[in-house]
Amino acid sequence: MLICTLGDLLLDVIVRLAEPLAPDADAVAVTHLGPGGQAANVAAWAATLGAEARFIGKRGNDDAGALAASGLAHRGVEVCGPVVSGRTGVVVSLVAPGGDRTMASDRGVAPDLCAGELDPAWLAGCDRLHLSGYSLMRSPIDGAAIEAAGLARAAGARVSVDLSAWPVIRDFGPERLRARLEELAPEVVFANEAEERELGGPLPGAAWVLKLGARGACFDGLALPAQPVAAVDATGAGDALAAGYLVGGPELALATAAQCVGKMGAMPS
Repeated sequence: MLICTLGDLLLDVIVRLAEPLAPDADAVAVTHLGPGGQAANVAAWAATLGAEARFIGKRGNDDAGALAASGLAHRGVEVCGPVVSGRTGVVVSLVAPGGDRTMASDRGVAPDLCAGELDPAWLAGCDRLHLSGYSLMRSPIDGAAIEAAGLARAAGARVSVDLSAWPVIRDFGPERLRARLEELAPEVVFANEAEERELGGPLPGAAWVLKLGARGACFDGLALPAQPVAAVDATGAGDALAAGYLVGGPELALATAAQCVGKMGAMPS
């Protein structure tokens, strides 16, 4: 199976706090630096699970881009897409002592990927194309995502979408995104509860995977509990779940999410 993903490849800076932050104080923390980005995370977990994986996205020619790309390639992912003069995005994740996290995101040049920059060879042999929801709510990368979906479908691939963050859906416009999704007609949609509410409910005709955090997930109506794990860092757990589902279905999805939650960082070690 070849899984292609399209979206962001960023540098993740994860700060796991041992105590709450306080103004003008110095909090004890453990930090982690590595590649990230929703689409890149899914590709990395898919490769770890035994699939062939290919990431498509734009990155800058800076140190952050070089580090992120080498880290993704080291995890067995083929990295495709233009490298341009500019800034690779960085995401800072603050992880509370209980494992919950808050993110500050700078996407850099990633949303500037244009449809005309796509090479059809990047979609050749693709069985699954997974699109980050972020890629559908910014231009010009939205045109690249729609073009990639057409190329993938022409080759017989199935398309999946992760809705991404609910504030982005709110700012973009739920009705506008819903219309875009209905036009795209993905076979699978991944969402958490806040994203589902913001969108206005499931998309008809698509398998709906609802991520419930510590309570597990609901796979097109089938609710399954999360696997027991000592939570360390929830960053990337939804991406790990998506990769597991695309490779092997619900049970592998939950096992992969648990593996992600039990360690620092959004990608497999």
